[in-house]
Amino acid sequence: MSSLIPVAEAHARLMRLFAPLATETVPLAEAAGRVLAADVVATRAQPPFAASAMDGYAVRTADAAPGRRLRVLGTASAGGRFAGTVGAGEAVRIYTGAPVPDGADFIVIQEDVEAEDSGRVVTVREGRDRDPYIRPAGGDFLPGARVTAPRRLGVADITLLAAMGAGRVTVARRPAVALIPTGDELVPPGDPAGPDQIFASNNYGLKAMIEAAGGEALLLPIARDTPEHLAAALDLASVARGADLIVTLGGASVGDLDLVRGTALARGLDLEFHCIAMRPGKPLLAGRLGTRPMIGLPGNPVSALVCAHLFLRPAIAVMLGLPGDPPARETARLGVAMPANGPREHYMRARVAHGPDGRCCTPFSRQDSSLVSILAEANALLVRAPHDPARTEGDVVEFIPFN
Repeated sequence: MSSLIPVAEAHARLMRLFAPLATETVPLAEAAGRVLAADVVATRAQPPFAASAMDGYAVRTADAAPGRRLRVLGTASAGGRFAGTVGAGEAVRIYTGAPVPDGADFIVIQEDVEAEDSGRVVTVREGRDRDPYIRPAGGDFLPGARVTAPRRLGVADITLLAAMGAGRVTVARRPAVALIPTGDELVPPGDPAGPDQIFASNNYGLKAMIEAAGGEALLLPIARDTPEHLAAALDLASVARGADLIVTLGGASVGDLDLVRGTALARGLDLEFHCIAMRPGKPLLAGRLGTRPMIGLPGNPVSALVCAHLFLRPAIAVMLGLPGDPPARETARLGVAMPANGPREHYMRARVAHGPDGRCCTPFSRQDSSLVSILAEANALLVRAPHDPARTEGDVVEFIPFN
């Protein structure tokens, strides 16, 4: 175990292989989920005028007194300003969002008046609402208001940028991540499978994870278990597809089946590390192949996806200009007793649920790294430090939520 590097060290060394990518400008309508790469500054106030917050009548405050009878001059609607000035004893019919006419500083809501003479005259009722219902100019934001980069643009961000008039925004380019599954035993889902074959699954799960993280996944053909076939796949990823990151799946064991390491080293891989003190995921490999970072993930689906959650997602964040921090950990009460942990950091598939005493984290009894069905039921990874002592039910433990 002395040759295995700790998870924290592996993360730090892996992140040093990555840097933010170039930027591009896209229409705001296509920017949801992208990472803003340049600040956006408002050039006008929102709203740019004092606006009515309700349907009603724009009047002078002195004329909002109960019993006051007012002559209606005209109408103001959203996008249709009343051009005149409201004087004493006068009102303008106004609708929500419309500019408040000159001279008016109070909105009497429509429920608080009685109309007569076909709406040409209104009388303010007793007990009328005392709120003036006027949104001041710049009440939301003023010129110079700033949406700062970097940030991943969510629904509220897109709405704010639209209100600021930003028709196009500068965002980080999506990292192109080439996925190379390896193994004679693999066939694509939907293809006929021989008696000794299985369907490739981790490349499809990783594609979903990469795209959710803001990257572009390039699904390459399955590389067979020969150095020549894998070398051709590496060339395809780096030259023909122009990947920003190459990720191999499988073939990363130690020994005779260490196909990825041997083939990549023969093609000039500058190896950063190989094998870390964690389970599942011990055979993780990282380095630089020419100008491109390369990550070799284990072949077992759970091992691959756990490693990707801990290392690949932060790497994508760095390429997008975001911090590449390890996944945040939370705490909960342990749902079952557990024996002492071994020398490697253990990431156990678990289920976190809310109970009467707070959150409870319960690991699944089966933790084999090939069990995708267990992974699909889990919503968290319970984290155990190396040599963590035996735990009893109710102990406080750390977990990483799946998101």
